[in-house]
Amino acid sequence: MTPERFATIKSVLSNRQPDLTVITDEVHKGRNLSAIVRTCDAVGIGEFHCVVPKKGYRPYRGTALGSHKWVETRHHDSVEEGVAQLKQKGFRIVAANLSDKAVAYHQVDYTQPTAILMGTEKEGVSDAALALCDQEVIIPMCGMVESYNVSVACAIILVEAQRQRQLANMYGQRRISDAEYEETLFRWCQPMIAEYCQERGLAYPELDDEGDLKNPSQWYAKVRTENPA
Repeated sequence: MTPERFATIKSVLSNRQPDLTVITDEVHKGRNLSAIVRTCDAVGIGEFHCVVPKKGYRPYRGTALGSHKWVETRHHDSVEEGVAQLKQKGFRIVAANLSDKAVAYHQVDYTQPTAILMGTEKEGVSDAALALCDQEVIIPMCGMVESYNVSVACAIILVEAQRQRQLANMYGQRRISDAEYEETLFRWCQPMIAEYCQERGLAYPELDDEGDLKNPSQWYAKVRTENPA
């Protein structure tokens, strides 16, 4: 762990936006899902919600270029289940949908707890999802096509959310809990040891100021004594 790497990890965690997320309503194309996850990471979203398509989807790790390491993906069997969980946590559901009810995407206040709902590639947001959403938005178009690709549309909306949150000074200060910060910091700094601890139900050891184990030989000796092979 280099000092630069450790500083980057801490900076990313200090910019995480726990009250901003995306939920996809059966988006099934792998490259679109991966691109959405990558954008989530870029704007500081740490948790992405995905309603599993009834027809399934292909693996989508290629386009993300490692983003899946940094963004937790929560899968849901139905949009009703996913939306219900988000609403229980205080999220407002904003659906990207071409309709008479929709307002321009930049007219929405994204500094409030917001989950952006993106529909499937061909059909868009389902009727079931629209019945549960709190707001519908559109991205004004100037060409012959009616809409952007779903991953591009999501990125446009998220960049606006990021802009608003930057103006509100919601970045650059830790907004996740101390427990989540410490747990995530350890997993990212020491992934192999974190996996070892998770498999054996062990508490994570302490990190020093450089992201390495504090007193590693002492911890290894303790583990060997208490958990012999």
